[in-house]
Amino acid sequence: MKNRVNPLLESFTTPWQTPPFDSIKTEDYEPAFRHAIPEALHAIEEIANSPQEPDFQNTIAALDYAGEALNTVSAIFFNLNSACTDALMQETAQKVSPQLTDFGNSIYMNPRLFQRVKSVYENTPRESLTPEQRTLLEDTWKSFIRGGANLTGNAQKRFREITSELSRLSLQFEENLLAETNAFELHLTVPDELAGLPESIREAAALTAKEKGKEGWIFTLHAPSYVPFMKYADNRELREKMFKAYSSRCNRDNSRNNTEIIRKITALRLEKARLLGYETYADYVLSDRMAESPAEVNHFLQHLFSASHPAALKEKEEVGEWAREQGFTDVLQRWDWAYYSNKLKQARYTLDDEMLKPYFRLENVQEGIFGLAHRLYGLNFKEVRNIPKYHPDVKTFEVYDADNRFLAVLYTDFFPRDNKNGGAWMTEFRTQHQEEGKDVRPLVSLVMNFTKPTPDKPSLLTFDEVTTFLHEFGHALHGMLSRNTYNSTAGTNVYRDFVELPSQLMENWAIEKAWLDEWAVHYETGEKIPREYIDKLREAANFQSGYQCDRQLSFGMVDMAWHSITAPVTEPICRFEEQAMRPTEIFPAVDGSCFSTTFGHIFDGGYAAGYYSYKWAEVLDADAFSLFKERGIFDRKTAESFRKNILEKGGSEHPMKLYVRFRGRKPSVDALLERSGLKETTAKD
Repeated sequence: MKNRVNPLLESFTTPWQTPPFDSIKTEDYEPAFRHAIPEALHAIEEIANSPQEPDFQNTIAALDYAGEALNTVSAIFFNLNSACTDALMQETAQKVSPQLTDFGNSIYMNPRLFQRVKSVYENTPRESLTPEQRTLLEDTWKSFIRGGANLTGNAQKRFREITSELSRLSLQFEENLLAETNAFELHLTVPDELAGLPESIREAAALTAKEKGKEGWIFTLHAPSYVPFMKYADNRELREKMFKAYSSRCNRDNSRNNTEIIRKITALRLEKARLLGYETYADYVLSDRMAESPAEVNHFLQHLFSASHPAALKEKEEVGEWAREQGFTDVLQRWDWAYYSNKLKQARYTLDDEMLKPYFRLENVQEGIFGLAHRLYGLNFKEVRNIPKYHPDVKTFEVYDADNRFLAVLYTDFFPRDNKNGGAWMTEFRTQHQEEGKDVRPLVSLVMNFTKPTPDKPSLLTFDEVTTFLHEFGHALHGMLSRNTYNSTAGTNVYRDFVELPSQLMENWAIEKAWLDEWAVHYETGEKIPREYIDKLREAANFQSGYQCDRQLSFGMVDMAWHSITAPVTEPICRFEEQAMRPTEIFPAVDGSCFSTTFGHIFDGGYAAGYYSYKWAEVLDADAFSLFKERGIFDRKTAESFRKNILEKGGSEHPMKLYVRFRGRKPSVDALLERSGLKETTAKD
């Protein structure tokens, strides 16, 4: 029998050269990597050994183009390992990740290649380059320095060992978290235990039980199940059980414990930073960010904390007082917060997710968001069924500009699965770039974990899920509208503390009546969302804004603590975390709880010493949206400026230059404090 051809190693003949998911098998990935890595190494060696005098095109640009096949295989594989994994894929990831790390090290530690890069960096007149080329040159030089190019002997050997081990540990952290999330289920068979839970939540739990071949109702630690349970369930003991299961993930005495992994990761990151001449890992990371030092980040976090914490304490007292009025006599615990906060919110604003969800049918929300992109940027979305998908839940869209020019393929993957990580994210199977004068358009994917449809109801989103959709779609716009020459500077390849601007900007439309009126209709009656509901949404927009800000700041603080250590952590992981988060803490500690063991953003994502960027970008997005508010939330001139100066530019220039070009000035924190209702509480800086 003729040997089967590995589709990953062939030219894709699919529409827009999309990945042929219908042909790819999990066992194809490892041989594809075995082929693509040596091929990429050969391309790198050709650049390093070129007889030509080094210049921008034959060295810097050539490096950006090298290894296209490897980039393709890696993008497909690692995206699916997060969105649609299996045991063989996870095993393959553990095998190939060290090989890929070695490949990266072999680039940065190639002395001949480094000398060529150094020659171009030192001898190329900057005025001879475009702004994007100047940025790529600077970034390439920094990448080599930060990648250990100046290290020699044992230091270089140790650097290789560290990077390889970090790659392995991050993967293990991610796998442990997914397994722990899937391992728990709250199986209820007594109807009385469902008291307080809306019918839609009960239906979803019944469907989960049915899918698992059980009677009754099953609640899990996946967000669409866990969050509403904590918000609505009257049974306090069950809320406590759910909370403790959720908050102790990967902190139990089993094979999925992440505490030692954290200890190793943070120690190795510190050692890596020290090898490169930095005092801490945070110093290393922030040398290439808008916030240029740990001191600047900590000052920023403290400035916001001084505004949010007094409000958070007041909000806690309000919830506690309200709960006591309802007959609650115990100490307010973490598993009480969402429940009584929601009750207070209902009483204060007569507003609740269950009132809003009928107007937020997933298909309508999608139509509204696509329509917003059309109003702002002229984009058109066409669902197509001839593009292969990696799962039946996935939908595919061709995206066109106002002049019918093809822009991108957009994949959407909305619902939770046991083989899918929690949370929501945007990613790409291919980044926009130029290739031999041709504009290669991106393949962008949106991965969510939204409320699934039931036999009786379509997928009806909570307001938070609508906001999440807007957020991730903002990232997608950053990818889809990119107009750059090089992979390394295109789309979302920007400073980590700038990447959240397009996403968080989009969230602002969630409470705008003019936008909601265009699409938010009752899924059964077709009735428009009532004006009073929108008014209540706007009134409630800053409900517990102090607490919400404090919560985000606590994540940023513990991130900075982990990456500001000057010696490996020897004390218990949870005690270290408790000390870092103590300033923001307003509840009694709960034995067994540990946030760090599930903090994927910093231990298996790209936000190490960078979680502060969500708040940093909030300053930018509040300031940017104030211009839309001033000129009109659908103002095309403002939108076109944001597109031209931010979305299309990617990382081709310094982000502050791009922002000032759009806004006409640097951002001010005042817009965020005013939007959050915290301005009057701000302490003098």
